[in-house]
Amino acid sequence: MQQRTLGRQGLVVSAIGYGAMGTTFAYGPGDDTESVAAIRHAHDLGVTHFDTAELYGWGSGERLLGTALAPIRDQVTIATKFGFTDTYAPNSQLDHIRDVVDASLRNLGTDSIDLLYQHVHDPQVPVEDVVGVMQEFVQAGKVRYLGLSNTDAENIRRAHAVHPISVLQTEYSVFARESEDLFPVVDELGVGLVAYSPLARGFLSGAVRPRSAYAEDDIRQWLEWWAPENWDANTAVVAGLTELAAEKDVSLSQLALAWILAQRDDIVPIPGSRNPGRVAENVTAADVTFTSDELARIDALGRGVRGARATS
Repeated sequence: MQQRTLGRQGLVVSAIGYGAMGTTFAYGPGDDTESVAAIRHAHDLGVTHFDTAELYGWGSGERLLGTALAPIRDQVTIATKFGFTDTYAPNSQLDHIRDVVDASLRNLGTDSIDLLYQHVHDPQVPVEDVVGVMQEFVQAGKVRYLGLSNTDAENIRRAHAVHPISVLQTEYSVFARESEDLFPVVDELGVGLVAYSPLARGFLSGAVRPRSAYAEDDIRQWLEWWAPENWDANTAVVAGLTELAAEKDVSLSQLALAWILAQRDDIVPIPGSRNPGRVAENVTAADVTFTSDELARIDALGRGVRGARATS
């Protein structure tokens, strides 16, 4: 597995990471045994960066990831995030941050979090104050690197002035390219990028189904890409991408992940799967390359996407 450097503070991770949200949150019921097997298989295949959050099962996702990685803790980097109430409103009140990070350390079964993110901007709390508390954990040796997620250029600048921000985590895929507007500021400040939902919430997995096929509490019930008025246009984009993938003898998901890697040398996608076989397929995407004509073809197809991305 290739390695990539995120930020200027020394964080080095595998070119493809693992996003653990779906093990306990958003995509229907999971199987802890299967998820642990998938996480460990990812590491066997060279993945060294694993991402979770308090939000993912309110601690259960962190506990599952911590259990899975316990035997290999010194070989991996773990990222987690804080910043919500139990009704999904932003909450970065300073004492709340302290409580959540201490709980995350316990849930993960570790004495140090490698990368700590504010999960979403809280308009009630200045980002300078938020980063000031995050910095306390760095100074105490309980956190190594800091990141922001789901934020804007102004907040990145303000946060970075308090303590170096190593990573911006943002949704990014062929279907969701709004974050490219932030590329100039991360380039200026030397901030790396982690791309969540790199397979467009499953639209680029090769197994997308209409909204009616998913459980009532599945996140795709509310995403605009699945709305009936957008369905035909978006499945047409998928059909075109699938055709190109077949020409290259790769899967659609491999094509989608490799496209992200081709955009920048400081970006790391974090696909997540509870299936060890799918994990292996995703990891292999690191070996896929493109011609300039193929990249242009993907760009043209991507312009056909209809519906806005989720905001968190």
